[in-house]
Amino acid sequence: MKLALKRKSLLIAGAIGAALILLLVATRSGKQTEVTADGPQPSLSVNAETPLPMRMSQRISANGNVEAWQEAVIGANVSGLVLAEVRVNVGDVVKKGQVLATFSSQTVAAELEQSRARAAEAEASALEAEANAERAKKVADSGALSAQQLNQYLTAAQTARARAKAQLAAERAQAVRLADTRVLAPDNGVISARTATVGAVPAGNELFRLIRQGRLEWRAEVPATQMALLKPGMPVRLDAGSGINVSGKLRMISPSVDPKTRNGIVYVDLPEPGAARAGMFAAGEFEIGMSDGLTLPQSAVMVRDGYSYVFRVGADSKVVQTKVTLGRRIDERVEVLTGLGADDRVVVAGGGFLTDGDLVRVVAATSADPAPVK
Repeated sequence: MKLALKRKSLLIAGAIGAALILLLVATRSGKQTEVTADGPQPSLSVNAETPLPMRMSQRISANGNVEAWQEAVIGANVSGLVLAEVRVNVGDVVKKGQVLATFSSQTVAAELEQSRARAAEAEASALEAEANAERAKKVADSGALSAQQLNQYLTAAQTARARAKAQLAAERAQAVRLADTRVLAPDNGVISARTATVGAVPAGNELFRLIRQGRLEWRAEVPATQMALLKPGMPVRLDAGSGINVSGKLRMISPSVDPKTRNGIVYVDLPEPGAARAGMFAAGEFEIGMSDGLTLPQSAVMVRDGYSYVFRVGADSKVVQTKVTLGRRIDERVEVLTGLGADDRVVVAGGGFLTDGDLVRVVAATSADPAPVK
């Protein structure tokens, strides 16, 4: 009985071992080069091409925030008055001098009338005093008035004139206060914030914020080592999200850099912001010129273990896995910075099934026309 069980166990173990050997052989034979009487046969047919020279734009990438070019804070110049009306809201486009809000003005208007009346009274008193002084001057030579009395008339005229000027200044101050009951836009622009509320008594507090002239700018952080490559007036392309691009122009470069990050701020005008909004984070590229580069189709590049590789076809039709450094991209093509020469043949289709040293048959050599530089 024990002998039979032992023999059965050996037969099962032998069958499993044979199955594993057959599986290993079948797996290896799927990728190994077939050897026939005519010699080694290619394991795969591939398409290959040499790197294609292209004229490409040279760019510097950066990140930053979209901000208002200048933001005006609009407050109340009067105190103790109730806000009676608010005429604009966030997002409204306004013109310079447009009324944004009004305060209750009845009290200020009444005080202005009182000031005008006092100014008129003071003006009349000043005219009377000046007339008395003139008459005193005429009779002073006849001895009818003493020098002291003449001086009193002259002093009274000057005092009355000073009081009239003071009342006139008070009238003007009340007129300015009445005008300040109407909150006006200091410039053309867009209302970006509103804290004004009808019925409130905002004593000098902020009522609105205005993006002057509706202008936005992109404030990008650029490494100090690349700032020397930038010049005012350079075109900039900004990614506003969802595949929407916004065009801009470099306006100003910061004269200093942050000692902690070693980055400097550059200011880019956005004449037509489009989808860009103040406060959003965006990435962009500065176009600093044109240069030549060797390119391959994106399908030729494989990423393994975090590195980029291509399969180069040798003179013996065997492929060599070659590590490359990638650069710029245009449509479906990518620039190869290092790892390849201009005459190297590279597998552009079917490389995902290859391993280093495989023998291949090149069935087609394509040479795609370069994509237009954008």
